[in-house]
Amino acid sequence: MRSYPLLLAALLLAGGSALAQTYRWTDANGKTVFSDTPPPLKQRDAAKVSNSTATPDDGLPYATRKAAEAFPVILYTSPDCGADCQQARELLLNRGIPFTEKAVQTKAEIDDLQRVFGDQVVPAIKVGNQRQQGFLASNYNSLLDLAGYPRSNLALKKFPASEAKPGEGK
Repeated sequence: MRSYPLLLAALLLAGGSALAQTYRWTDANGKTVFSDTPPPLKQRDAAKVSNSTATPDDGLPYATRKAAEAFPVILYTSPDCGADCQQARELLLNRGIPFTEKAVQTKAEIDDLQRVFGDQVVPAIKVGNQRQQGFLASNYNSLLDLAGYPRSNLALKKFPASEAKPGEGK
């Protein structure tokens, strides 16, 4: 019973030291110095270093962010594509895949689709350097799995499909 106040005091002291600011600078000998005390005033390249290991968070799970950085997803659609484009979009949204949707309408956009895929069939998906024309859920899922996108959508609560709009890619 008496150890609880002592334990609480130790935790408070440990927590306080975790909030201490860290500084980084290069000294006169060219060594990089990390310290909890501010650098000498003559140091020009001094910088405060964050104590947090967190990265900027866009609300996506870590595995999804890493896959999106390495293998961005582009979905090519057209206004008259119909059910296939809708199913392709829903598959990406339901898996929580961040993607860019390119609605192919102008001659330049059609030429771009032809250049990338060798044909003008939509929907078409590009995952990193891998491509697939038409919509077949198993093929789309295979491309996404190979790129490292998680199968389950942990971000669905943050990015429900009802909030996504075609062309916005969330």
